[in-house]
Amino acid sequence: MNKIFLIRHGQDVDNKNGILNGRRDKELTKIGRHQAKTVASKLKNYDIQVIYTSPSKRTHETARIIARELGIKETIVDKSLIERDFGVLTGKPVVDIPKYANKILVADGVNYFLDVEGAENFSVLYVRGKKILEKINRKHKNKNVLIVTHGDIGKMIQAAFHSWKWEGGLRTPYFKNMGILELSHKLDILR
Repeated sequence: MNKIFLIRHGQDVDNKNGILNGRRDKELTKIGRHQAKTVASKLKNYDIQVIYTSPSKRTHETARIIARELGIKETIVDKSLIERDFGVLTGKPVVDIPKYANKILVADGVNYFLDVEGAENFSVLYVRGKKILEKINRKHKNKNVLIVTHGDIGKMIQAAFHSWKWEGGLRTPYFKNMGILELSHKLDILR
């Protein structure tokens, strides 16, 4: 049986500036590149054989750094790992969320907007998360896989893995830059 690890990309330019990036394609900062090297050292004992990454600059660069540090040859770019479309909030300061959203779910200090014009809804994102897990389990049954992705899609992948509802996925602890989540059936949490 394989193990799946999720990490969120290192700090990028928008993260540094408090901007909602969504699908904006910004590169890692110097701190973000350092974070990727640091997390690679934490992953050395997990026998990761395959890395999946979103095609965005911030995730792809994070994956390249980790692959180089761990000597991993197989990195797969998968567009289904791209971050949620933030609609009209794309490129806006995080503090502007209440100006554009009437429905907000607050969890662990994060405002998840649920009704913003043009934004991908979480039920659709959840289905995307479920499909990538099915693909990985089908193609890499006995391999340990690292998924380098983004905050919102990362939470939906975690929720799909545990068969939680998407709302339960949002209520999990904040998925910080370079946070590592090991997806395991050992968790006994009701969501």
